[in-house]
Amino acid sequence: MTTRVCDRLFYNERSVIWVWPTVYVLLGALLGACSEAERRPDPPAKPIIQTQTSDTDMSQPVNKTDQQWRESLTPMQYHVLREKGTERAFTGEYHDHKGHGVYRCAGCGLELFKSDEKFDSGTGWPSYWSPADDDRVVTKTDTTHGMTRTEVLCRRCGGHLGHIFNDGPAPTGLRYCINSASLDFKPGGTGDTE
Repeated sequence: MTTRVCDRLFYNERSVIWVWPTVYVLLGALLGACSEAERRPDPPAKPIIQTQTSDTDMSQPVNKTDQQWRESLTPMQYHVLREKGTERAFTGEYHDHKGHGVYRCAGCGLELFKSDEKFDSGTGWPSYWSPADDDRVVTKTDTTHGMTRTEVLCRRCGGHLGHIFNDGPAPTGLRYCINSASLDFKPGGTGDTE
């Protein structure tokens, strides 16, 4: 008669002496660590500090507490800009917008995109082939939702804008897929930044 491995590990007298107490000690240590983490107070929220540049629009980073962000943004803007949310496709104010001017960050007012660089991608979100200036946005790798994408953030306030993809038109071949809720449109001119 053969003995299964688990029978030998857990049901003979020697294993009962050392396996089960070891399991209890490990579980106790794990539970103790969890309860210790629950007792520790949350660290105070640190404001986002961005690199300063010579551009007057970006010379002062926007540093607000979470409460200040909640008070200055709509619930959807807060969800997108501060919680890295996404509005549903074809529901945003600017997905089919044709006005001439500049699109600013809804969080801090930094001019991010020109209307001259906007195109209809058919995705349901405003799409641009380039930012107003390369130094207006920063990108970072986003591995949420089981995929790897490149996230686009406002350089001045750190707000989440959307993502960038390599399926855009010439001359860059890029598609900055941006949430309308992260933008505020300023009409006028050709969209040149001031």
